[in-house]
Amino acid sequence: MFESSATARGARVDVGPLEPSPMSHEGEGVDRSEILSYLLAKDGDQPRDEPQIAANIHEQLQHMGLATWSLSVLRRLRDAFAKQQPRSLLEVGSGIGHRSAWILDVLERADRQLSPYTLVEQGGKFGVILQRLLNRYDALAWSSVVVGEPMQLVAEHQAWKIASATDSAHSQTPFAEHYDAIIVDGPSPNRASLVETYLPLLSSNGILYTVEPDMPTGEVAEEDEEGMALVNGFNAWIELVGATQETHHVAFMPLFGGTLVAWLPR
Repeated sequence: MFESSATARGARVDVGPLEPSPMSHEGEGVDRSEILSYLLAKDGDQPRDEPQIAANIHEQLQHMGLATWSLSVLRRLRDAFAKQQPRSLLEVGSGIGHRSAWILDVLERADRQLSPYTLVEQGGKFGVILQRLLNRYDALAWSSVVVGEPMQLVAEHQAWKIASATDSAHSQTPFAEHYDAIIVDGPSPNRASLVETYLPLLSSNGILYTVEPDMPTGEVAEEDEEGMALVNGFNAWIELVGATQETHHVAFMPLFGGTLVAWLPR
């Protein structure tokens, strides 16, 4: 019914040196085939404690009964982001800003800004909360919250790109043409389709980060719609990982509470 992801993780890649990109000084000499391993490794220079604002949001999430990525995954994502030092970031599925607060804490401590930082969230009420978070970090001048269904937003973005390329109309898409970093979150059954849809928005040296979707366990009856959606979503994930290894480096970092996954164009 579904395959183990171990096979998809086994491929090795071998390409030339990484061309100039927004990487930290320590990562500049890393061969392109080893970039993701370097980024996903633990950064001992970063604090282990959860940032205070993120911790407050985490507590609020628990009261609301909402899920978030594990602290281990968020620490390692924060480490990778700090080492990569991207100029721009697109975060899909921002929720009420728990993960965003980790990112904003890194930027504040390093006295850095992004151009742009685009946060995508489907819920309008959550969008208001995200605006307040950005205001708390004085980030409103270089960031924006886009409220809407993530798949539809990309379709509209592509349509605006075509329109602006064929006439003099100015593009009204809320997205930049490309991003140095993209973070994708969403329900497990939709994780593969979201990653596939947003991968084209990566810059040539950009990194897309997500967490491996939940793996189905046990027998799932065909009449179990929720269970079958999880099975089909995981099968789509395995297919995506296999297919994208032709065009991207793909790396997996198993952690407590989830596996962080990253893509880098070849």
